[in-house]
Amino acid sequence: MRLQELVRYLDEYLASARGRDLCPNGLQVDGRAEISKIVTGVSACRELFVRAAELNADSVLVHHGLFWKSDDPQPLTGLLYRRVAELVRHDISLIAYHLPLDRHPEVGNNAVAMRALGVDELIPFAEFGGEPVGFWGRLPEALSPDALVERCTELFRQEPQRIGSGPDEISTVGIVSGGGQRVIYEAIELGLDAYITGETTEWVMNVAREAGIHYLAAGHYATERLGILALGERLADEFGLDVEFVDIPNPD
Repeated sequence: MRLQELVRYLDEYLASARGRDLCPNGLQVDGRAEISKIVTGVSACRELFVRAAELNADSVLVHHGLFWKSDDPQPLTGLLYRRVAELVRHDISLIAYHLPLDRHPEVGNNAVAMRALGVDELIPFAEFGGEPVGFWGRLPEALSPDALVERCTELFRQEPQRIGSGPDEISTVGIVSGGGQRVIYEAIELGLDAYITGETTEWVMNVAREAGIHYLAAGHYATERLGILALGERLADEFGLDVEFVDIPNPD
C-alpha cells in the first residue's frame, strides 16, 4: 500500500478534519512511499522508533504524535531532533491521530472501552474542539463498585485509582480516555453513577465525594492503548498489512 493512500484512508475513516485539535493529525514525518509493515504504539518516542526499525517497519502509527500546536514553531533540536532523526535515518514515516482516535464510534479509545465493559448503546458526550470525544451508557446489569474496578483492571491491565463515594450499585457509566478530569462535572450533570478517565487531579477527590459519584483514574496510557490496537487490527484485516503493536508501558 502506498503511504499517501494509507494516510488518505485514515483521514477519511477517522474523520480527522472534523473539530479542532491540539495537534496536526495525519502524516507528521514523511518516509518511504510503499507500506507493508506498520508498527503501532500509543505515544511517539525514540524507544518506539528504535523498535520499529528493528522490526523493519515502513511506518509508525500512534495516538500521541511528536508535534503539538503549542510547539509551533519549534527548533528541531535536543530530544525532538533525536526522535525525528531516528525516523529519517531508517526512512520510516510517522502518522498520528489524537482526538479522532478518542471519539471514533468503532475503533476509538472510548467506544472500545465501553463495549468491553458491557455497554452496547453508546451516547456521545464531553465536547472538545466542537465534537464529543467520550461516551456514556447503561450497563446491562448493575455492578458493585468493586466489580467495576475488577473489570477496569482486566481491561486496562492495571488497577485504577478509585476516588469518590457513589452508589452501591452502578448502572450508568461514562468514559473519556486520557486527561478528562474536568468532564467529571458533565458526568455529574448527567447523573452518572461512575466516571472513568485516565488521570486525576487534587481537586477531583472533593468534587467526587460531594457529588456522590465513583471516579476511576485508570491511567492515561492504559486508557489510550485500546484505540490504536483496534485501528491496527482494522488495517491488517482491511488491507492485509503486517501490523504489530509495540507496548511501552507508562503507569501514568
